[in-house]
Amino acid sequence: MSKNITPYKDSSLGKKEQVTQMFDTISGNYDGLNRVISMGIDVKWRDKVVALVAEKNPATILDIATGTGDLVILMAKTKATRIIGLDISSGMLEVGKKKIEKENLTNRIEMVLGDSENMPYTDNYFDAITVSFGIRNFETLEKGLAEIYRVLKPGGIFVILETSIPTKFPFKQGYTFYSKFILPIIGKLFSKDNDAYGYLSESAANFPFGETLNNILRKISFIECKAMPQTFGVATIYTATKK
Repeated sequence: MSKNITPYKDSSLGKKEQVTQMFDTISGNYDGLNRVISMGIDVKWRDKVVALVAEKNPATILDIATGTGDLVILMAKTKATRIIGLDISSGMLEVGKKKIEKENLTNRIEMVLGDSENMPYTDNYFDAITVSFGIRNFETLEKGLAEIYRVLKPGGIFVILETSIPTKFPFKQGYTFYSKFILPIIGKLFSKDNDAYGYLSESAANFPFGETLNNILRKISFIECKAMPQTFGVATIYTATKK
C-alpha cells in the first residue's frame, strides 16, 4: 500500500490489533451492511471464486480472513474433504459458526482463530487458498502473501477477491464519489463504529490492484498471475499458482 492505513488514527495499537478490534466491534451487523454497500453484487463475485477453485478439484481448502464465513460456506459446493476458515477476529468467527450450524455444515467446515501472517499449518498443506476482501487488512502484505505461498501445495491455486478502482470514465469518478462520501455515511448510519467503514473505504482506495498486485505476487514467487476485473472494475479476482 502507498501508505499505512489503520482503522483508528488516535490508537497506539498496531494495525493487526486495530483490525481485530474493528471487526470484533462490527461483526454483528457486518453481513447486512455489506449487502447494502455492494447492492448484493458481491454474492456473484464469490460464486466466481468458488467456480475457479472447484475446477481444480481440491481436497483441502483454506479461506483466509474468512470473517463471517460467506465464502467458506460456498466452498462446501466443491468436493473438498477439509475446508477451513481462518480469521483473527473471534467476533466474526462466532457469527460465522452460527451460519455454518444453520447450514448443517459443521462436519465439513472448521472455523479457526488465527493470524494469516503466522499460520499453524505445515508447508505445502492446502490445495487451494482464498481471500475475499481481507488481503488489504494484512499488517504486512508481503509477509502475509509469503505465508500463503508457504502453506500452499506446489501447483495449488490461490484466489483473491478484493476491491479495486475503476479506470474508465465515468465509472472511476462515480466510484470515487461513492467510496469517499456515500460509503462512510452508510457505515455511520448502520454501524456503532464510526471509524470502521471510513477505514474500509480509505484502505480500498490505497490498496495496489491489477498488475501492481500481480507483480507483488510474482515477487513472492507465484506464477500464472492473472487479474480479472469485475463490475466495471470495482472489484478484481486474482488467480495465481505455486510453482
